Amino acid sequence: MLITHDTRCALDTVVDLVNTAPEDDTAPDGLADVAALAGFVRNHQISDAGVLSEFDLSAVRKVRARFASVFAAPDARSAAVLINELVAAAGTTPRLTDHDGHDWHVHYFAPGASVADHLAADCGMALAFFVVAGEQERLRRCEAPDCRRAFVDLSRNRSRRYCDSRTCGNRLHVAAYRARRKEAAG
Repeated sequence: MLITHDTRCALDTVVDLVNTAPEDDTAPDGLADVAALAGFVRNHQISDAGVLSEFDLSAVRKVRARFASVFAAPDARSAAVLINELVAAAGTTPRLTDHDGHDWHVHYFAPGASVADHLAADCGMALAFFVVAGEQERLRRCEAPDCRRAFVDLSRNRSRRYCDSRTCGNRLHVAAYRARRKEAAG
C-alpha cells in the first residue's frame, strides 16, 4: 500500500490524538486544557488552527473519542460508517495547497475550519484510505495487557502486535523469559 507523506502525517496525528485519551479514570488526559491542545497542534504542525478555546478543546475531545471507536471497530463496514460520519460532520472540502514550503498536497477541511473539523477531515480521510484498500485491520490497539495504545501496523506482513516493540513488546518478552526460567528451575 502506497502511503503519501501527508497521509502518513495524518495517520501519525490521529494515532497521537487517540493516545492522548486517558486509559482509565486515574490516568491524566493528554489534552487536559487549551494549552495542551495548543501544544498538540504545534507539535503536529496543524495549519490554519487559529486561536484555540475551550470550545475547541471540547470539540477535539469528541472527535478523539470517535476516532478511538474507529480503532476499535470490529470490521471494515463498522469503521466505514464511523469515518463517513466524522468526515461528513467536518464539512469536507478537498483542495490542493502548497503552504509553508510544503509540496502540493490535499487538505480535506474547508478554509477557516475549526481544529476539530480539520482533524476529522484530514485524519478521517487518511483512515478512509486504509478501509478502501482493504487494510482496516492495520488500525490496531497494543496487545500488551497494561497498554492498549492505538497504532497503525505498517509492517510488511501485518504482524505488529505492540505499539512499541522496545517497551511493550520487550517487557512482555522479558516477562515470558523469566517465567520460563522460573518454571524450569522448579
